[in-house]
Amino acid sequence: MSVYPTAANRLRIVDILEVIRESPSVKTLVFRDKLCGRAVPGQFVMIWIPGVDEVPMSLSGIGSDSVCSISVGLVGEATKAIHKLGKGDCFGIRGPFGRGFSLMKQKVIIVGGGTGLAPLAALTDKLVKVNANVTFLFGAKTKDELLFHDRIGKVPSREVRVVAVTEDGSYGYEGLVTDVAEEMLGKERFNMAYACGPEQMTYKMFLLAEKHHTPIEVSLERLMRCAIGLCGSCVIGKYRVCKDGPVFSGEQLREVRDEFGRFKRDFDGSKISV
Repeated sequence: MSVYPTAANRLRIVDILEVIRESPSVKTLVFRDKLCGRAVPGQFVMIWIPGVDEVPMSLSGIGSDSVCSISVGLVGEATKAIHKLGKGDCFGIRGPFGRGFSLMKQKVIIVGGGTGLAPLAALTDKLVKVNANVTFLFGAKTKDELLFHDRIGKVPSREVRVVAVTEDGSYGYEGLVTDVAEEMLGKERFNMAYACGPEQMTYKMFLLAEKHHTPIEVSLERLMRCAIGLCGSCVIGKYRVCKDGPVFSGEQLREVRDEFGRFKRDFDGSKISV
């Protein structure tokens, strides 16, 4: 659940402390906010750009000193406006909202791709602090699009194994990150799997977890407008992603198999294939 829901839903204005170029299409914006500093990895915030739009973003960094971050891919009008912001500029923020990842203190595998790596990077920071044994699989089309590899690779822990996978073979293993995950799940026993990224990838991870009897938590992406469970734009089955998720367990995903990995809703409610 969100931290102090009423306070979290109030709009705050935060200043940008730093902008980090992660890839040709992704920037990380660093800011300070007390409520976000208390967030659970996997929760999200609503970012407001005056005169443009308000859009949901996962927290890619959650600091105990309230210094946090979002990592923004260049995909539309709102994200284009965010990419134009620099150090000293400001934006509006609401949140954190929703249900985040649980912290398993044993042997875990993390699988992500694209900007879906953002909440998983924040999750890894927390898992290291509870002494979990982490295998982190990064997926991207090319080396240039591989996010947070250096950051996670520098985590001060012997318990983090980092594996990079690129579709073109320009770095690490060649192929799909789910192929490498399948091989590992077949050879090793993990107490939990975490996944976030394109839905075809997360759906495949769900199927692999089912096959290998591994508990899993998956972060879903849906159209979110209100962020507090009122508008219904993010509904999947009986769940509202903004309030009941965005992180769902394997048990919950079984209940929405008719939709998960198949389609999502557009602004007018029509089905869009994923």
